[in-house]
Amino acid sequence: MTDVFDRATEREEEFRADSIEAWARRRNAGLGEESATHCRVCEERIPVARRRAVPGVQTCITCQTELEHATGGGN
Repeated sequence: MTDVFDRATEREEEFRADSIEAWARRRNAGLGEESATHCRVCEERIPVARRRAVPGVQTCITCQTELEHATGGGN
């Protein structure tokens, strides 16, 4: 019988895999689109480092985090 720690480890691995998959989907979705210089939500400037790290990015880190929490993504 699996114990609590085994189940917790399995769940953590599921969360990690889901997070990586979501990141890959977001990255692939932006490949055809040029990164925005300003966030589409709050209009703050998106740092160059973020635009390089996430091709096709359209939101700042703060807004992206809020969007993911609102939709249940990024868990």
